[in-house]
Amino acid sequence: MNMDVVALLANLRNPWLNGLTTLLFIASVQADAIVPKQSQPLPQDLPRVLIIGDSISIGYTPYLKELLREKAAIVHHRGNAEHTGTGLKKLDEWLGAGNWDVIQFNWGLWDLCYRHPDSKVQGRRDKERGTLTTTETQYAQNLELLVSRLKQTNAQLIWANTTIVPAGEAGRKEGDDLRYNEIAHEIMARSEIPITDLNTLSRSFGPDYFIAPGNVHFTAKGYDALAHTAKSAIEKALQLTP
Repeated sequence: MNMDVVALLANLRNPWLNGLTTLLFIASVQADAIVPKQSQPLPQDLPRVLIIGDSISIGYTPYLKELLREKAAIVHHRGNAEHTGTGLKKLDEWLGAGNWDVIQFNWGLWDLCYRHPDSKVQGRRDKERGTLTTTETQYAQNLELLVSRLKQTNAQLIWANTTIVPAGEAGRKEGDDLRYNEIAHEIMARSEIPITDLNTLSRSFGPDYFIAPGNVHFTAKGYDALAHTAKSAIEKALQLTP
Protein backbone atom coordinates (compact mmCIF):
# COMPACT_ATOMS: atom_id res chain seq x y z
CA MET A 1 0.00 0.00 0.00
CA ASN A 2 1.33 3.44 -0.93
CA MET A 3 2.71 5.10 2.21
CA ASP A 4 1.11 8.44 1.29
CA VAL A 5 -2.27 6.71 1.25
CA VAL A 6 -1.51 5.09 4.61
CA ALA A 7 -0.70 8.47 6.08
CA LEU A 8 -3.86 10.03 4.63
CA LEU A 9 -6.12 7.27 5.93
CA ALA A 10 -4.46 7.10 9.33
CA ASN A 11 -4.71 10.85 9.87
CA LEU A 12 -8.40 11.25 9.07
CA ARG A 13 -9.92 12.88 12.13
CA ASN A 14 -13.64 12.71 11.26
CA PRO A 15 -15.09 10.53 14.09
CA TRP A 16 -17.62 8.89 11.74
CA LEU A 17 -14.78 7.68 9.53
CA ASN A 18 -12.44 6.41 12.23
CA GLY A 19 -13.81 2.86 12.40
CA LEU A 20 -14.01 2.57 8.63
CA THR A 21 -10.55 4.08 8.27
CA THR A 22 -9.07 1.47 10.61
CA LEU A 23 -10.76 -1.41 8.83
CA LEU A 24 -9.75 -0.19 5.37
CA PHE A 25 -6.18 0.40 6.49
CA ILE A 26 -5.82 -3.04 8.08
CA ALA A 27 -7.47 -4.83 5.17
CA SER A 28 -5.29 -3.05 2.65
CA VAL A 29 -2.11 -3.74 4.59
CA GLN A 30 -2.98 -7.42 4.99
CA ALA A 31 -3.75 -7.78 1.32
CA ASP A 32 -0.82 -5.86 -0.10
CA ALA A 33 2.00 -4.77 2.17
CA ILE A 34 2.49 -7.65 4.58
CA VAL A 35 2.94 -10.98 2.82
CA PRO A 36 5.31 -10.89 -0.16
CA LYS A 37 3.66 -11.96 -3.39
CA GLN A 38 5.07 -14.91 -5.28
CA SER A 39 6.27 -12.53 -7.97
CA GLN A 40 8.22 -10.64 -5.30
CA PRO A 41 10.17 -13.30 -3.36
CA LEU A 42 12.14 -12.39 -0.28
CA PRO A 43 15.72 -11.34 -1.03
CA GLN A 44 17.88 -14.40 -0.51
CA ASP A 45 20.85 -12.46 0.84
CA LEU A 46 19.01 -10.70 3.68
CA PRO A 47 18.19 -12.08 7.15
CA ARG A 48 14.55 -13.12 7.52
CA VAL A 49 12.39 -11.47 10.19
CA LEU A 50 8.86 -12.60 11.06
CA ILE A 51 6.46 -10.23 12.84
CA ILE A 52 3.61 -11.88 14.75
CA GLY A 53 0.88 -9.74 16.24
CA ASP A 54 -2.49 -8.00 16.00
CA SER A 55 -3.55 -4.86 14.14
CA ILE A 56 -0.96 -2.75 15.94
CA SER A 57 1.86 -4.79 14.40
CA ILE A 58 -0.01 -4.81 11.09
CA GLY A 59 -0.04 -1.01 11.28
CA TYR A 60 3.69 -0.50 11.87
CA THR A 61 5.02 -3.32 9.67
CA PRO A 62 5.01 -1.28 6.42
CA TYR A 63 7.09 1.41 8.10
CA LEU A 64 9.41 -1.22 9.56
CA LYS A 65 9.87 -2.82 6.15
CA GLU A 66 10.85 0.54 4.73
CA LEU A 67 13.28 1.30 7.56
CA LEU A 68 15.05 -2.06 7.17
CA ARG A 69 14.60 -2.56 3.43
CA GLU A 70 18.36 -2.91 2.81
CA LYS A 71 19.11 -4.83 6.01
CA ALA A 72 16.39 -7.44 6.53
CA ALA A 73 13.42 -9.07 4.83
CA ILE A 74 10.45 -8.25 7.06
CA VAL A 75 7.33 -10.44 6.87
CA HIS A 76 4.10 -10.24 8.83
CA HIS A 77 2.05 -13.43 8.87
CA ARG A 78 -1.20 -13.22 6.92
CA GLY A 79 -4.06 -11.90 9.02
CA ASN A 80 -4.41 -10.83 12.64
CA ALA A 81 -2.84 -12.84 15.48
CA GLU A 82 -5.77 -11.84 17.72
CA HIS A 83 -5.41 -13.45 21.17
CA THR A 84 -3.15 -16.17 22.58
CA GLY A 85 -5.81 -18.82 21.92
CA THR A 86 -5.66 -18.01 18.22
CA GLY A 87 -1.88 -18.14 18.42
CA LEU A 88 -1.95 -21.67 19.80
CA LYS A 89 -4.17 -22.77 16.92
CA LYS A 90 -2.32 -21.04 14.08
CA LEU A 91 1.31 -20.60 15.12
CA ASP A 92 2.61 -23.55 13.12
CA GLU A 93 0.85 -22.20 10.02
CA TRP A 94 2.37 -18.76 10.53
CA LEU A 95 5.86 -20.13 11.06
CA GLY A 96 5.66 -22.04 7.79
CA ALA A 97 8.86 -23.70 6.67
CA GLY A 98 10.79 -21.68 9.21
CA ASN A 99 14.36 -20.54 8.67
CA TRP A 100 13.58 -17.27 10.44
CA ASP A 101 16.55 -15.36 11.82
CA VAL A 102 14.42 -13.20 14.11
CA ILE A 103 10.82 -13.48 15.29
CA GLN A 104 9.22 -10.51 17.05
CA PHE A 105 5.89 -11.47 18.59
CA ASN A 106 3.05 -10.09 20.70
CA TRP A 107 -0.35 -11.01 22.08
CA GLY A 108 -2.28 -8.88 24.55
CA LEU A 109 -4.85 -6.34 23.39
CA TRP A 110 -7.26 -9.03 22.25
CA ASP A 111 -6.67 -11.14 25.35
CA LEU A 112 -7.58 -8.34 27.74
CA CYS A 113 -10.63 -7.24 25.75
CA TYR A 114 -14.20 -7.67 27.02
CA ARG A 115 -16.85 -8.53 24.44
CA HIS A 116 -20.63 -8.92 24.58
CA PRO A 117 -22.81 -10.43 21.84
CA ASP A 118 -25.33 -7.57 22.05
CA SER A 119 -22.77 -4.78 21.83
CA LYS A 120 -23.15 -2.48 18.83
CA VAL A 121 -19.55 -1.28 19.09
CA GLN A 122 -17.12 -2.50 16.43
CA GLY A 123 -15.78 -5.89 17.54
CA ARG A 124 -18.69 -6.23 20.02
CA ARG A 125 -16.47 -4.63 22.64
CA ASP A 126 -18.15 -3.92 25.99
CA LYS A 127 -16.13 -3.64 29.20
CA GLU A 128 -19.26 -3.11 31.31
CA ARG A 129 -21.33 -6.16 30.30
CA GLY A 130 -18.82 -8.21 28.36
CA THR A 131 -16.78 -11.31 29.09
CA LEU A 132 -13.00 -11.14 29.29
CA THR A 133 -11.40 -12.94 26.36
CA THR A 134 -8.47 -14.43 28.27
CA THR A 135 -8.01 -14.37 32.04
CA GLU A 136 -4.59 -13.45 33.39
CA THR A 137 -4.03 -17.04 34.49
CA GLN A 138 -4.93 -18.43 31.07
CA TYR A 139 -2.88 -15.74 29.36
CA ALA A 140 0.20 -16.85 31.30
CA GLN A 141 -0.40 -20.51 30.48
CA ASN A 142 -0.99 -19.81 26.78
CA LEU A 143 2.03 -17.54 26.51
CA GLU A 144 4.28 -20.17 28.12
CA LEU A 145 3.18 -22.68 25.47
CA LEU A 146 3.67 -20.18 22.65
CA VAL A 147 7.16 -19.26 23.83
CA SER A 148 8.06 -22.94 24.11
CA ARG A 149 7.01 -23.51 20.50
CA LEU A 150 8.79 -20.38 19.26
CA LYS A 151 12.03 -21.51 20.91
CA GLN A 152 11.98 -24.61 18.71
CA THR A 153 12.53 -22.40 15.65
CA ASN A 154 16.03 -21.47 16.89
CA ALA A 155 15.31 -17.91 15.77
CA GLN A 156 16.32 -14.91 17.85
CA LEU A 157 13.10 -14.09 19.72
CA ILE A 158 11.89 -10.62 20.67
CA TRP A 159 8.78 -9.86 22.70
CA ALA A 160 7.01 -6.63 21.71
CA ASN A 161 5.02 -5.64 24.75
CA THR A 162 1.41 -4.48 24.51
CA THR A 163 0.72 -0.84 23.73
CA ILE A 164 -1.39 1.41 25.92
CA VAL A 165 -5.11 1.04 26.55
CA PRO A 166 -6.22 4.68 26.36
CA ALA A 167 -8.94 6.21 28.51
CA GLY A 168 -12.42 5.65 27.12
CA GLU A 169 -11.66 2.45 25.21
CA ALA A 170 -15.00 0.63 24.79
CA GLY A 171 -13.90 -2.92 25.54
CA ARG A 172 -10.67 -2.57 27.45
CA LYS A 173 -9.94 -1.27 30.94
CA GLU A 174 -7.19 1.23 31.66
CA GLY A 175 -4.22 -0.38 33.34
CA ASP A 176 -4.90 -3.90 32.08
CA ASP A 177 -2.13 -3.46 29.54
CA LEU A 178 0.29 -3.00 32.44
CA ARG A 179 -0.95 -6.10 34.27
CA TYR A 180 -0.78 -8.32 31.21
CA ASN A 181 2.62 -6.92 30.30
CA GLU A 182 3.88 -7.75 33.79
CA ILE A 183 2.83 -11.37 33.27
CA ALA A 184 4.54 -11.46 29.89
CA HIS A 185 7.70 -9.80 31.22
CA GLU A 186 8.12 -12.49 33.88
CA ILE A 187 7.85 -15.20 31.23
CA MET A 188 10.30 -13.44 28.92
CA ALA A 189 12.78 -12.89 31.76
CA ARG A 190 12.82 -16.60 32.55
CA SER A 191 13.46 -17.36 28.89
CA GLU A 192 15.96 -14.50 28.48
CA ILE A 193 13.92 -13.01 25.64
CA PRO A 194 14.55 -9.27 25.08
CA ILE A 195 11.59 -6.89 25.07
CA THR A 196 10.71 -4.13 22.64
CA ASP A 197 9.06 -1.63 24.97
CA LEU A 198 6.23 -0.28 22.84
CA ASN A 199 4.07 0.34 25.92
CA THR A 200 6.28 3.03 27.44
CA LEU A 201 6.64 4.64 24.02
CA SER A 202 2.89 4.65 23.37
CA ARG A 203 2.25 6.17 26.80
CA SER A 204 4.31 9.17 25.72
CA PHE A 205 2.15 9.80 22.65
CA GLY A 206 0.01 12.91 22.36
CA PRO A 207 -3.55 12.94 20.96
CA ASP A 208 -2.31 13.35 17.37
CA TYR A 209 -0.68 9.91 17.55
CA PHE A 210 -4.06 8.16 17.96
CA ILE A 211 -6.69 7.91 15.25
CA ALA A 212 -9.38 8.91 17.77
CA PRO A 213 -9.86 9.41 21.52
CA GLY A 214 -10.26 6.07 23.27
CA ASN A 215 -8.95 4.13 20.27
CA VAL A 216 -5.98 1.75 20.59
CA HIS A 217 -4.95 2.34 16.97
CA PHE A 218 -2.51 4.97 15.82
CA THR A 219 -2.03 7.54 13.11
CA ALA A 220 0.83 7.29 10.63
CA LYS A 221 2.90 9.34 13.06
CA GLY A 222 2.31 6.81 15.82
CA TYR A 223 3.00 3.75 13.69
CA ASP A 224 6.19 5.30 12.38
CA ALA A 225 7.41 5.86 15.95
CA LEU A 226 6.59 2.26 16.90
CA ALA A 227 8.43 1.03 13.80
CA HIS A 228 11.57 2.94 14.75
CA THR A 229 11.62 1.28 18.17
CA ALA A 230 11.06 -2.16 16.64
CA LYS A 231 13.82 -1.43 14.13
CA SER A 232 16.36 -0.83 16.91
CA ALA A 233 15.46 -4.11 18.63
CA ILE A 234 15.71 -6.10 15.41
CA GLU A 235 19.04 -4.52 14.47
CA LYS A 236 20.39 -5.47 17.88
CA ALA A 237 19.16 -9.07 17.51
CA LEU A 238 20.77 -9.31 14.09
CA GLN A 239 23.90 -7.50 15.30
CA LEU A 240 23.46 -4.93 12.56
CA THR A 241 24.89 -1.42 12.57
CA PRO A 242 22.07 1.13 13.09
